[in-house]
Amino acid sequence: MRVATPVFTTFVLSLLVATLLGGPVAAETTTLRMTWYSDGNEGEVMADLLKRFHEQNKDIEIVLDQVPFKAINETLPVQLASGQGPDMARVVDMGGLSRFALDLRPLLKDPGYWETNFGPFLEWMRPAGDTKAIPGFMTQLTVTGPFVNKTLFEQAGIAMPGEKSTWEDWAKAVKQVADKVQAPFPLALDRSGHRFYALAMSQGTQVFGANGEPDVVDEGFKRAAQLVYDWHKSGVMSKELWGSVSGTAYRGANDEFKNAQVVMYLSGSWQISQFAKTIGDAFDWVAVPNPCGPGGCSSMPGGAGLVAFKTTQHPKEVARVMEYLASEPVLAEFYARSLFVPGHLGLAKKGIDYPTASPDAAAALKVFTASAAQISPIAYRTQGYGNSRIILNAVISRLGQAVSGETTLEDAYKRITADVAQQIAERNKK
Repeated sequence: MRVATPVFTTFVLSLLVATLLGGPVAAETTTLRMTWYSDGNEGEVMADLLKRFHEQNKDIEIVLDQVPFKAINETLPVQLASGQGPDMARVVDMGGLSRFALDLRPLLKDPGYWETNFGPFLEWMRPAGDTKAIPGFMTQLTVTGPFVNKTLFEQAGIAMPGEKSTWEDWAKAVKQVADKVQAPFPLALDRSGHRFYALAMSQGTQVFGANGEPDVVDEGFKRAAQLVYDWHKSGVMSKELWGSVSGTAYRGANDEFKNAQVVMYLSGSWQISQFAKTIGDAFDWVAVPNPCGPGGCSSMPGGAGLVAFKTTQHPKEVARVMEYLASEPVLAEFYARSLFVPGHLGLAKKGIDYPTASPDAAAALKVFTASAAQISPIAYRTQGYGNSRIILNAVISRLGQAVSGETTLEDAYKRITADVAQQIAERNKK
């Protein structure tokens, strides 16, 4: 889902406090660690905000550990399970990590502010059955959707499909464009279970059965899987992307899109900042509404939350940092500078001014904000489900095998069902 820093870097956000002879100042300083990944410039923005916090709170030093997104998904859960995790971290699998989360409610000055502005998203962060905990806040609300190289359409002399067009309409159009301009990737779709579900929602998947438990491989799911399988067969999608990795590994097409090799790229709003920076005026690009299917035109919601963990030795200090970062003026600045769709209901209602956004970025933000209002309840439920990561990993792993020719679609369906049931059962034993 992401563009990540290729190496592990540590940014120590502190001013070394000079220790007076015999003075106790240094001994009273609390050091906190925050693990962070970035898609664009948000790490730089957070570093700046934390520096400002420290200037106002000399007794708290914050070490910002900037890591690749892969480390958030794979390394952080292991650290937390062993009790060695950071005090806070920016995470996307909020439900999966909810059992490690610290409830900040007793430590906050105004829990009502958090309920009012982060209420729907707090449900994503809470352990199953918990209706009160306040584990953190949203650093961004993300919305899946396609980016289109408008210049390639113009060069090919082909009109872009309009609003409410289907996935099949777009697949046909981007293949025609790619053939005319010799672009190697007509349609690129992140190799990600989450991104696949942006397609599956439009095809009518319900994800859950009548008993409330996962029933992943339904007719809507099969329609979406068949589309991806057929697109790889027909050349609408290139096996070079999904076939370059295996298992649950993520593979995006960020570099290919910014190098004008992709006609249409299904990813999401988190890409806006980096595309605005890396593409510049090399070509015209636009965000378009999510294409439609039998199940409608819903995108998949998502995002990243900054979550506190109960293994921290300094819960009161953690709460002070979280309150500062989640405050309306600070968070508004963070969203504006990072070019993010706000995950704060009050700011979403007021609207965010993006003074640094290019015309392309500003237009894209408008499209994604409008798409957020059309997200289906099933999509929100799927994203907030505590075992969603199990589903997403099983889907992309087995579907990837089918696409690469290692197995059939029918066998992939059976294995997805078995994987999900087995892994949920194993987690429930713990």
